[in-house]
Amino acid sequence: MTSTAVRPPAGVAPDPVPPRGRLRERTGQHWYAWAMIAPVVLVLVVLVLYPLAQGVYLSLTNANEMNSARTIGVNEIEATYEFVGLDNYFEVLSGAEGAFYPRLAWTLVWTVTCVLLHYSLGLGLAMLLNRAMRGRSAYRMLLILPWAVPPFVAAFAWRLVLNTEGGVLNSVLNALGLGSVNWLGEPFAAKISVLMVNIWLGVPFMMVALLGGLQTVPRELYEAAEMDGATPWQRFRAVTLPGLRPVSGTVILLGTIWTFNQFPVIALLTGGGPGGATNILVTEAYERAFQGIRDYAGAATYGAIIASMLIVFAVLYRRWLERQSAEVLS
Repeated sequence: MTSTAVRPPAGVAPDPVPPRGRLRERTGQHWYAWAMIAPVVLVLVVLVLYPLAQGVYLSLTNANEMNSARTIGVNEIEATYEFVGLDNYFEVLSGAEGAFYPRLAWTLVWTVTCVLLHYSLGLGLAMLLNRAMRGRSAYRMLLILPWAVPPFVAAFAWRLVLNTEGGVLNSVLNALGLGSVNWLGEPFAAKISVLMVNIWLGVPFMMVALLGGLQTVPRELYEAAEMDGATPWQRFRAVTLPGLRPVSGTVILLGTIWTFNQFPVIALLTGGGPGGATNILVTEAYERAFQGIRDYAGAATYGAIIASMLIVFAVLYRRWLERQSAEVLS
């Protein structure tokens, strides 16, 4: 006995596959891919998503060192903090808390100055190293060296250079008859110091990334521009900058995020001092969480605001880059 399949009438679409069946079919076909990404997803959930969710929750409470769960000897004290909603955000963003807007202003100055000099100096060095010259490999190695040094090692080394008594920089200034400067003890000098160290650390990354971008720009474009009588500055504007646009967009975005959250340089070089003058938002959040009477809710509020600001910036910046690319293509 044979069975025949019943076909739907002509012009009639077959019954749709239920969503659950389609998902099961795709999972079965690509089980190996799901198995490969499962550990990554698990790590992201445990190390990123859960702490992020916990931080957002703490920002909606009044948790601090005194009302959080803790163990003293054999006694276990339960948490007594309460849910306060958006009160912490209103207190910070309204200025009533007092520290947010001064820290935000310095954070913006810090970020813009560092990223601008990172990019400018990195591009200049990349253009020099992109030319044929003797010892180019040795120059590359020496210029990349600051990037290879761990930030905490670099910070401690620069403390020796910037030390008021016996520091290398003050010794040079004294030899020139200019007098010593309290580089880490005066607010303005401390800001100059942390900017100088962070620029020294960040230029090599920009240089390497932009050097790779320069090597992808076709030489024929430079030759054609030169034959048309373009000056070096015109070739730079018409060939180099447009050719570097994809790389520039990525490294500026990454540099902004990294610099905005650059904790080691300030924490290890000045500790946020003197008097909190060099504290950016992320170091201010650290002080609230781990120094004095620990304000976990305040630190979590700062963290949530920092993350929100960076997300908004990244979205707007990417949209601006897409519009710029669309205008060039059109």
